[in-house]
Amino acid sequence: MAGHSRWANIQHRKGRQDAKRGKIFTKLIKEVSVAARLGGGDPAANPRLRLALEKARAENLPGDNIQRAIKRGTGELEGVAYEEARYEGYGAGGAAVMVDCLTDNRTRTVAEVRHAFAKHGGHLGSDGSVAYLFRQCGQFVFAPGTSEDSVMEAGLEAGADDVFTNDDGSVELVCAPADLGAVKQALEKVGLKPELAEVTMKASSENRLAGEDAAKLQRLLDALESLDDVQDVYTTADLDGA
Repeated sequence: MAGHSRWANIQHRKGRQDAKRGKIFTKLIKEVSVAARLGGGDPAANPRLRLALEKARAENLPGDNIQRAIKRGTGELEGVAYEEARYEGYGAGGAAVMVDCLTDNRTRTVAEVRHAFAKHGGHLGSDGSVAYLFRQCGQFVFAPGTSEDSVMEAGLEAGADDVFTNDDGSVELVCAPADLGAVKQALEKVGLKPELAEVTMKASSENRLAGEDAAKLQRLLDALESLDDVQDVYTTADLDGA
């Protein structure tokens, strides 16, 4: 479905990321290391590593850091072994929230995530309690004013599933996770540069929050994203006025 304020949400998230650049680097290094451990150190044969490297380079993560992270993942260098963990719950206004983590201590991580939910008016649920409300996909978002027809023409030929314009004028393209690289190349070939290109967990439907509910949920999302073990946070909420 088309989102209401996709552009505003992306700009808000970018602002938060710029304010905590050091933590962004740490999260990127973790993801590169885990991707290399799970699928090997060759990006050509490891789509998850390839995507992690694209993100790392987009954020100007130094090449030496990237290579060390790959070597730690493949066992060529000693380092902390991180494992994936997912936590699910609800925040203000009944919005579903899903939290993906990379951690070396699950006990610490779940305690921190549970505390963030409780402090900001939410509660942690059981495994699977909200996961069914999301689907994994590749997502591209273009600035308002971008031609939907141009995105559609280039994207659909490369394997995009859907292209639509959001209420705020931004153009969104959705594809299968495995097709993200091919779609990205096809878009760049015709000069279309997305503001966002990532594999994400997209809500199958969204509930709009405004006023205090929106502000309270935003505080929960910010608290979760500030945790060292948290990689990504997803929600079914569309935060108008947050």
